[in-house]
Amino acid sequence: MPPRPELPPCVQRFGPAQRWVHRTTAWLALVCVAAAACLYLSPLAELVGRRRLVVTVHEWSGLLLPLPFLLGLASPGFRADLRRLDRFGPHDRQWLRSALRRERGPRPAGKFNAGQKVYAAWLAGAVLVMLGTGLLMWFTGLAPLVWRTGATFVHDWLALALAVVLAGHIGKALADPEARRGMRTGSVDRGWEAREHPLWEHDVTDP
Repeated sequence: MPPRPELPPCVQRFGPAQRWVHRTTAWLALVCVAAAACLYLSPLAELVGRRRLVVTVHEWSGLLLPLPFLLGLASPGFRADLRRLDRFGPHDRQWLRSALRRERGPRPAGKFNAGQKVYAAWLAGAVLVMLGTGLLMWFTGLAPLVWRTGATFVHDWLALALAVVLAGHIGKALADPEARRGMRTGSVDRGWEAREHPLWEHDVTDP
């Protein structure tokens, strides 16, 4: 029998569209959060000044935040990843139980583990709520005062929750150089794939 061909040491995890959407969204979110910090934290507000300009930057970076996602829908690879994120199977529930109990050992995961799926769903909902409440605050004629007051309350507290969650996301990324490499270059080590995402090749992406 002829020898089996050796598998390449790396496997493609993300295409150009997925990486562009992630990178552009990350920069918009960073600008939006930084502008918000300059508006709400007095030391930063005094340091930066030019409040009207900071407000404008915050408003437009927040308004543009969903745009990379919408443009990414033109990519088949991006849509396939969305279908993967939208499916939650028995192995995902097992992954979550193991994570919550801090159990050691392998945790079954497809291309995206259960934590990434929960994070993506929560982030999508949070961005929509932030966009809706932000529009009510921006265009004061859209709703009565009591609605705008409630929108401000929700917007401010959800912004704090978003900052905490994004900090956790960045922390997890800093702790996993191979995951960062996958998002930066599109390729990851095959051994990392087999260890962290052993069910990846079994993921179903058909609608």
